[in-house]
Amino acid sequence: QVQLVESGGGLVQPGGSLRLSCVVSGDIASINLMGWYRQIPGKQRGLIATLTRGRSADYADSVKGRFTISGDNAGNMVYLEMNSLKLEDTAVYFCYAGTTTGGKWANYWGQGTQVTVSS
Repeated sequence: QVQLVESGGGLVQPGGSLRLSCVVSGDIASINLMGWYRQIPGKQRGLIATLTRGRSADYADSVKGRFTISGDNAGNMVYLEMNSLKLEDTAVYFCYAGTTTGGKWANYWGQGTQVTVSS
């Protein structure tokens, strides 16, 4: 199993920046994919950024060019650098890990951290 704990959310003005952090623990060796989801009230949780074991990153169109996902070499931390924040980026952000154990894929999420973009 994998445990994920996010931090770094808060209130920021439009155009501002925030850096979210995710502490990863447990069976880190089983992780094949890390990522960040976000959920706006009343809407489904959506994937916005992924980082493969090979350090290949991908982004949803809504955040491409503004957000950057990264991780440390040990696999203990995952970050989401958010720049040029917009009102519509307001959401709860969740750290995600996709693991493979015995050929079976499993999904894990953290508890979420609130990001509010407001003037």
